[in-house]
Amino acid sequence: MILSWAATSTRLVVGAAVAAAVVLAVALGVAAPWPTLVTRPGAVEATPAAADTVAACAGGLLALGRNPANASELALAAPQAVVQVSDDEVSTSTLSTSPAVVGDTGAAVFDAEPVDGRRADIAASGSATVDAADLRGFAASACRAPLLESWLVGGATTTGSSDVILLANPGEVPATVDLTVYGVGGPATPPGADGIVVAPGTQKVVPLAAVGVGEEAPVVRVTASGAPVSAVLQSSLTRTLLAGGVDQTGAIAAASDRVVIPGITVTDTAVAAAEAGATTRVRLLSAQADTTATVAVTAVGGARVSTQEVPLVAGVPSEAGLSGLPAGAYVVTVTADAPVVAAAWQTTGFGEGADFAWYAATPEVSGDATFAVPEGPSPTLVITAGEDATDVELTPLGGGDTVRLTVGADSSTTVTVTPGEGYRLSAGAVVHAVVTYAGAGALAGVPVWPTDAAASVVTVYP
Repeated sequence: MILSWAATSTRLVVGAAVAAAVVLAVALGVAAPWPTLVTRPGAVEATPAAADTVAACAGGLLALGRNPANASELALAAPQAVVQVSDDEVSTSTLSTSPAVVGDTGAAVFDAEPVDGRRADIAASGSATVDAADLRGFAASACRAPLLESWLVGGATTTGSSDVILLANPGEVPATVDLTVYGVGGPATPPGADGIVVAPGTQKVVPLAAVGVGEEAPVVRVTASGAPVSAVLQSSLTRTLLAGGVDQTGAIAAASDRVVIPGITVTDTAVAAAEAGATTRVRLLSAQADTTATVAVTAVGGARVSTQEVPLVAGVPSEAGLSGLPAGAYVVTVTADAPVVAAAWQTTGFGEGADFAWYAATPEVSGDATFAVPEGPSPTLVITAGEDATDVELTPLGGGDTVRLTVGADSSTTVTVTPGEGYRLSAGAVVHAVVTYAGAGALAGVPVWPTDAAASVVTVYP
């Protein structure tokens, strides 16, 4: 009995010790680092070969309805005079227009192959003046690289407006374009606005009224597949029997939560006409979310003039009138908690001989930017700095002295530039710039775009 009890006790003690050892081993095993097997995919870093640099121009000013027998016929109202500058060899071609335009020779396209593995630098801009019973005014626009997505802010489809969208495909394969029109009812793609085929080497002309009727403040998103396209809005206005101006507005590449529109020029005639209505308006759109935009107006080279809050409903454009501005040049800055697109409309007046301009939001420029100054009245470069002050150099490419200046933080300045000349703008920090034109019955603004960047290094996983 005693021996049996002792044996049992021994087994219990040994079992408990073994169990404790197992628990301790498991605990130590969990805590201790275990050998791991990691499989890493092979990766190769590569820099894509530099692509050709392409700049497509808007072409001449077009007129609708001049032929009583064919109201939809398009005719060339005034050719576009283009200024192009580049340090590299550039080839020139023209786009055929669809539908055909009576008297038109096609919009210019400039193309340059890479040089020593880097992208060539091309700058080109054009301008046109027309003075006819159905169309008058001055228009200027930059020749731009095609994009897969862009935004057109401007124009209208109400009575008196004759606006057209110009879609250029300078590539070698067809592009299929969808137009989303943002209006009072929100975003819509009306019949005929989707699946628009733009053949390679052509420019497609689409009347804005065909994709959005009765819209006072539309915004159009241009989405392309197959090949990128360059989009431009030609807008014109007739008040009763008086032609009220014409403009060519380039596309905005992307929405942003901070938008800068420099160089808005208020003329003496606009101040005199202000009693008849707002001569300065800002159009805004937040496509993604409801937000409130802060619209700040600052005099070029001066202080803040006004600030107002504009509530925005997602997908519905809104306009804010900027009344009481004395003659001068201004910068409009729009900030919001959601990305927005914006442009400012300015007119010289509402009577005979008036012209207007749509000043689109300008891109950020840091480093170098090459631009061309097309012919026009009193061209002036307006430079606006961001949150940091910066030194800026402006070098005429045709020869001449470099202009050096310092632009203070959130400040702006002007430099007189020469028509027909090309320039290189070099900035140490972010700036926004535009070439503005103002004269008797003439108003326009051409944004300065940054030089195309070299291709970035990409990681390829086989």
